[in-house]
Amino acid sequence: MVPLSGRVRAPVPAAVVSGSMTPPPEHLSPTTPCPYRRAPRVQPFRPRASSSRGPDRPRPSTTGHLVLQTSLPSLPARLRGLPRPVWLTPKVFRVEVLAGLVVGLALIPEAISFSVIAGVDPKVGLFAACTMAMVIAFVGGRPAMISASTGAVALVVAPVARQYGLSHLIATVMLAGVFQIVLGSLGVAKLMRFVPRSVMVGFVNALGILLFTAQIPNLHDVPWAVYPLVVAGLAMMVFLPRITKAVPAPLVAIVILTVITTAAGIAVPTVGDKGKLPSSLPVPGLPDVPFSLHTLTVIAPYALAMALVGLMESLMTAKLVDEITDTRSNKTRESIGQGIANIVTGFFGGMGGCAMIGQTMINVKNGARTRLSTFLAGFFLLILCIVLGPVVSDIPMAALVAVMVLVSVGTFDWHSVRPATVRRMPVGETAVMVITVAVVVATGNLSIGVVVGSVTAMVIFARRVAHLVNVTSVGDPEGDSVVYAVTGALFFASSNDLVNRFDYAGDPGTVVIDLTDAHVWDASSVAALDAITAKYADRGKSVEIIGLNTESAKMHSSLSGELTGGK
Repeated sequence: MVPLSGRVRAPVPAAVVSGSMTPPPEHLSPTTPCPYRRAPRVQPFRPRASSSRGPDRPRPSTTGHLVLQTSLPSLPARLRGLPRPVWLTPKVFRVEVLAGLVVGLALIPEAISFSVIAGVDPKVGLFAACTMAMVIAFVGGRPAMISASTGAVALVVAPVARQYGLSHLIATVMLAGVFQIVLGSLGVAKLMRFVPRSVMVGFVNALGILLFTAQIPNLHDVPWAVYPLVVAGLAMMVFLPRITKAVPAPLVAIVILTVITTAAGIAVPTVGDKGKLPSSLPVPGLPDVPFSLHTLTVIAPYALAMALVGLMESLMTAKLVDEITDTRSNKTRESIGQGIANIVTGFFGGMGGCAMIGQTMINVKNGARTRLSTFLAGFFLLILCIVLGPVVSDIPMAALVAVMVLVSVGTFDWHSVRPATVRRMPVGETAVMVITVAVVVATGNLSIGVVVGSVTAMVIFARRVAHLVNVTSVGDPEGDSVVYAVTGALFFASSNDLVNRFDYAGDPGTVVIDLTDAHVWDASSVAALDAITAKYADRGKSVEIIGLNTESAKMHSSLSGELTGGK
C-alpha cells in the first residue's frame, strides 16, 4: 500500500516485530540509511518556480529515501515546453497571412478560366482550388507551394466531362489521386534527378512566357481605361517595395485599383465577368457513377494521364522553389500528398489539380516560406467566394493582369539569355534549353516540354560520351601478338563503333584486349565484345580480354555467349 505522502514504506522485518533487533550489518556506513529504521514522515515534494529541477522529476528526501511524486505536469505546462512554430512569430505570421491573401485573390480568375477549359461550372474549379490548397498544406512535402486547379489538368480531364459528364470527371480525379499515391510510394519522385539543369532553365523560361501570354486575352479588345490601370498597377508594385515592405505590393495595387474603378464608375472587365462565384459550401459525396469494369476502363487512361501530368508539374515546381528558397523538400511526400489532395477534392466535387507555378511564384516572391500561407490561400479563397463574393466580383481584371505580368518578368531567367552566357555555354546545353521552351510554348503543356527536353539532353549526352571511347594498339616486336588498350565507357552508343576499331585481317594470331581503363555498362557492350571475338575466330585467331573491373567482369561472364543464342 502506498501512503498518502507518496512514500513507499518497506515491509518491517520479522526480527523487529518480535523485539529481537539485531545490529545493522557491518557493510553499512554511518551515512547509509538503515533499512530497519523507520524514516521520518516527509511531506510530498512541491516544486518551486525558482527550482531548476523539473516538476516531473522525483526529489530525494533528506534521509536518502526516494520520495515519488504521483502528480503529472498539467497540459499547459507541457505545451509550453514544446518548440514554438516558426509561423507563430509576429513577423512571419504577418508575411504568411498577407501572402496567402494575395494568392487567394489571384486564384479566382485562374480557377474560373480552367473551369471553362474543362467544360464545367466555375464553382467546380473554385472548390478544387480551395480544397487542394488547404489539404496539401498538411500532407504536401514542399512548404509555401500552392496547389489548385490548373490548366494542364483541365486539358486532360476535359474530354471526360464533355463525353460522360461531371460525375465521371470527379471519379477520374479520385482515381488519379490513387495512382499518384501508388506512384509516389514506388519512388517516382526519384526520377527528378534525371532532369538536367538546361531543361530546368528551359522550364522556368517557358513558364515566364506562358504566364505573360496568358494575360494577352485580357488586354485584347478591352476599353482603353484598362491599359493605364495596368501601367499604374505595375508602377505601384515596382516602386512601393522601395518605400516599405510591410504590406505586399500586389495586395496594395489590387485594393487601390479596385477602389478607383468602383468609386469613379470606370467600366472595365472585372472578376465577376469571368463567371458567377459560389454562394454556399460544397457538399461532400461520392460520384454518381456505376462501379463497374466498364467505368474503370473509361476513366483509367485519363486518370493515369492526369496523375503523371500533375506529378510532373508538382515535382518540377517543388524543385524550382527549392532553388529559390535554398531549402530542401520531400518529393516523395509531395507525390503522395498530391494524390491525397486530389481524392479529397473529388470527394467535395472539385475538378482536381496540381501545383500552380504562377501562384507559387507570387507566394514565394512575397516572402512566404511555411505551410500557413498555402492553407490560408485556400481558406481566404473560400471566404472571398462565399462571404465576400460581391466585393471580389468588382476587382478589375487589370489589377490581376498587372500582378501576373510582373510575376512572369521575375520568373524568366534573364541571365540564361545574356550574350556572354550563351557564348560560354556548350552548344548542346543551349539547344536543350531552346527545345524545351519551344515545345512548351507550342503545346502549352509544361510536362510535354520537360519530357522532350530531358530526352534530347540524354541523346546529346550519349553522343558526346560515345566519342570519348579510344582504342590504341601496341604490337609485339616479334610479331606474335598485339595488345589493344580500350579506354572510356562502353554502352549501347559507343559499343557500335568499337567493332570497327580492330584490324581483323592484319593482326597476328594472338590478340589481347585490355579493358583496364574501360567500363562495361550494358548488354550491347558484351555483344560487341562477342562480335569482335567471333570475327577473329573466323580467321583462326584467339582473343584474350583482360583488365575487367569487378562489375564489368560479372556482367561479361554472365552474358558472354548468351546474347546470340549459343556459346
